Amino acid sequence: MKIFVLLPRIPWPLEKGDKLRAYNQVRQLSRNNEIVLCALNFDSNLDKQAAFHALQPYCASVNFIDLPKPIAAFNIVRSFFLGLPLQCGCFYSSKAKKKIHSLIESHKPDMLFGQLLRVAPYLHKIKLPKTIDYQDVFSMGMKRRADVAGPFSRMLFMMEYERLRKYECRVFDEFDVKTIISEPDRNEIDHPEKKKILIVPNGVDYDYYAPRECEKKYDVVFTGNMSYAPNVNAVEYLAYEIMPLVWEKLPDAKLYIAGANPDIRVRRAACENIIVSGWIDDMRDAYAQSRVFIAPMRIGTGLQNKLLEAMSMKIPCITTSLANGSLQAINGKDILVGNRSDELAADIVYLLKNKDKAEKMAQSGCDFVHRVYNWSAATKIMEDAMNQVLDKR
Repeated sequence: MKIFVLLPRIPWPLEKGDKLRAYNQVRQLSRNNEIVLCALNFDSNLDKQAAFHALQPYCASVNFIDLPKPIAAFNIVRSFFLGLPLQCGCFYSSKAKKKIHSLIESHKPDMLFGQLLRVAPYLHKIKLPKTIDYQDVFSMGMKRRADVAGPFSRMLFMMEYERLRKYECRVFDEFDVKTIISEPDRNEIDHPEKKKILIVPNGVDYDYYAPRECEKKYDVVFTGNMSYAPNVNAVEYLAYEIMPLVWEKLPDAKLYIAGANPDIRVRRAACENIIVSGWIDDMRDAYAQSRVFIAPMRIGTGLQNKLLEAMSMKIPCITTSLANGSLQAINGKDILVGNRSDELAADIVYLLKNKDKAEKMAQSGCDFVHRVYNWSAATKIMEDAMNQVLDKR
């Protein structure tokens, strides 16, 4: 089939979770289908030529549509008064919609595939079979951010939570195929037929994220896009609540914060024993040079790709029940799970002091992700559902 893929961001470079998911799904879908890719773009500094060369091998047509930031600001205000989620308003442009509809008319695809609620307004009312990838349940992401925000921010997050919750239901009724990254995320969708949403997890590139032998420079590592609010929150939790407890037992323990675009709050956390890297060319170096990986997530939704990558590289991992709810690793065997700063600090100390047990857990975690998380198998779930819709027409 010919699939028109509409993305809210150009999926290159792969420094964000939605980009990673989109890139790998396009790559897998291209094996049996013709892909027409259309991606929106806010980033004026992006090397679009490099992105085109990375995506072109998998696509019959690659199209980028720039969205000027002033347009986004105007549409956020517009969506506020229309009662729509600000997430959708930010990514909407009437000019972009005309271009998208023109591309659809020109290429005449069999199936439309949109990633995230952000692109749903562009596909509204088009009389073609449609698939939407919720990926995460955005509404609960806003609710969790509201729970830790100040009074004014809490009001805004709760407003967006209510709008997203309603919009998630509206989108459900407009699309033929619905997918999401995990069962806990699906359970949060407020729709009576939410069980029809297909669970399509992420995968991990086992050949790329393979174990490496190298010098261990850091005791603990945390990775990710360091301008993303849940990651910023996790860094502050690590720096100010968890690591001080670790230093009581291991005063020389070093924490490595590795990831692009570190927020000012992330940069402020840097000190003698906390190293903030900013962008690094190869994230595998951050994993391989560290003894323990931790993802102390308290807000946010979805599956943490960083955990899949670290486990695939055979690094012993620690996380919270929020993140493990999507991952579904076995606590005490594949991973250690804690929900308070003292528990997470104790887990770090335990793994750093018990090398044999840390190595055993690292092996078990590696076996787990290789067994459960596979891009080909996951994407086939969605592809089969698309074909079933077309077969019924």
